[in-house]
Amino acid sequence: MEIRLQKIIADAGLASRRQAEQWILEGRVRVNGRVMNQLGAKADPATDRIQVNGKSVGPEADRIYLVLNKPPGCLTTMVRDSRGRPTVMEFVKKAPGRVFPVGRLDFNTQGILLFTNDGDLGRKLLSPRFEVRRTYEVKVRGVPEEKALARLRKGVPLDGKPTAPIEVEVLRTSGNNSFLRMHLVEGKNRHIKRVCEAVRHAVIRLKRTHFGPLNLSGLPLGAWRFLTPRELKALRACGRENPR
Repeated sequence: MEIRLQKIIADAGLASRRQAEQWILEGRVRVNGRVMNQLGAKADPATDRIQVNGKSVGPEADRIYLVLNKPPGCLTTMVRDSRGRPTVMEFVKKAPGRVFPVGRLDFNTQGILLFTNDGDLGRKLLSPRFEVRRTYEVKVRGVPEEKALARLRKGVPLDGKPTAPIEVEVLRTSGNNSFLRMHLVEGKNRHIKRVCEAVRHAVIRLKRTHFGPLNLSGLPLGAWRFLTPRELKALRACGRENPR
């Protein structure tokens, strides 16, 4: 339910309504990143991101953003597995509130996985409209020829539809295997494994190193950390870029 901003600010105990009105007129109040300088402006404290003098007000202050360095051999799910397999939720049990994973990594895929309780941002980051870049290090069987790389760069059909172009480079080769770096802006089910299989190079090992502006920053396997203010600002910017 939308409420006048001066009431939200006063109810939060930050100031009297009169002082809150003055802050609004001075442009010191933002809603979802936009300056609100009209006294009739309203917001929904349950869903909107409200900031006064640069500080969050209401539920925004309780929002959680963290990244996990997901180990291989665990499921990206919030429910207990019927077969008793470990899930990513076991690694974030000490988070200060209930969070959910943004997207998923396959059972044997390791790497960066974002968790939050901010449903609006989570949906935006997964939307293909915003083209959030994911980076993977991939070990595959064989040595891809230029023709196979060109197919990946053009986009490989999955489920009857072409994928978005993939940036790919060969980092090195070792015997009959190759190590690739791949950049994607979409995340279909088993995306990398399926496109690599389509060009006849099965995936042996898969690690996601970046999700948008986020990286592992030396985070040990199985450990998590909170996002820094700078990372959160950059992540929110991803939810506003490249709309189609």
